[in-house]
Amino acid sequence: MRLASITLVLFVYWLLLSGHTEPWLVASGAVCAVAVTLFGLRMGYADAEGHPIGLVPRGFVYWPWLAKEIVMSALNVARLILDPKLPISPTLIRTRASQKTPTGQVVYANSITLTPGTISVELHSRDREILVHAISRDAAEGLAEGEMDRRVTWFEQGPA
Repeated sequence: MRLASITLVLFVYWLLLSGHTEPWLVASGAVCAVAVTLFGLRMGYADAEGHPIGLVPRGFVYWPWLAKEIVMSALNVARLILDPKLPISPTLIRTRASQKTPTGQVVYANSITLTPGTISVELHSRDREILVHAISRDAAEGLAEGEMDRRVTWFEQGPA
């Protein structure tokens, strides 16, 4: 199932980027997608961690929420920058990652980094701890509230 999914995703991606619909080129794209999938299997990236297909159903709930958070944080950072007093207060905090899998912890750390005003500096998977640089104390406090952590933990649980 996973290999078929990888192949399909690669082929659809190729089809969208190329825009070609001639039978010979479409067949060549399909053969290339199969070949890349087989190379990926041999190289070890076609495993559950490299292609977590089980996360897709919950992703349709998580990704729009994350997009909203990215927009809201971007507006907040713009407000900080445009304020003549420049009220930034750079802060380093450690936040606990309640996710049980390395994939979940990486999704959480990446979600923090994608949100403007915060950057995941270091992830200690064994301790389940992330060192985060925040542009302001408000951003750090927002992260400490744990809403993103709870949502990523729900997201990593797999199929709904």
